[in-house]
Amino acid sequence: MAKSVNIFVLNWNGRDLTLDCLASLEKVTYSNANVIVIDNGSTDDSVFSIKEQYPETDIIELPTNLGFAGGNNAGFQSTANKVDYTIFLNNDTIVDPYFVEPLINELESKSNTKQTAPKIYYADKPETIWFAGGIVNLWTGMIRHIGIRKKDSHDYSKNRVIDYATGCCICMRAQDFESIGMFDESFPMYAEDVDLSLRFKKRGGSIVFIPESKVWHKVSASMGGQFSFRKWKRKLMGKMKLVA
Repeated sequence: MAKSVNIFVLNWNGRDLTLDCLASLEKVTYSNANVIVIDNGSTDDSVFSIKEQYPETDIIELPTNLGFAGGNNAGFQSTANKVDYTIFLNNDTIVDPYFVEPLINELESKSNTKQTAPKIYYADKPETIWFAGGIVNLWTGMIRHIGIRKKDSHDYSKNRVIDYATGCCICMRAQDFESIGMFDESFPMYAEDVDLSLRFKKRGGSIVFIPESKVWHKVSASMGGQFSFRKWKRKLMGKMKLVA
């Protein structure tokens, strides 16, 4: 029997995005995957709509918005069933039906691999890369995606060790995630995924990019995501905490 995996989808007032994400997850080919929606204190009708359209999907309803780190940690901790693997997936994504198997195969075959990350494309330009690995330079505070805004090519076709896995879609052993201390909830949003990977690396673990696994992210390919001062400020604060 295939190893068990929980796929956590964090939602906050994102009904339509989450419903689209769940529609793609329904087509996943992995035989032992359980999809769990973590609702981060939504005030729209997200929970009602999810229950109506996907009645078999587990929903964890948090009373308030705990942010990315807090919401995912709370969802992970509240699941009664102990599983082998955990995938955290943004709700603004569409997944390839075969995206789970390559992520888990790497973890199954190499005990030193602690996290795996898929190749992620822009949803509005499905052959343009959003993430093909992450690079971190703590001396300069530089954090960037490999291949961002580049058309997919052979350059991004092989597994490679990277500095960090993006929280947009990240896979790891559930036991490893718990033992490392989960996401650091003191981050003000952004860079908590980088921090998690760096903690694994500090213990000698590897973070691996898996191009055979594919996900599409609903951010703008022309801007790298919709700009807002609030988002920029949070990213800056996250970087400052990371390099402190």
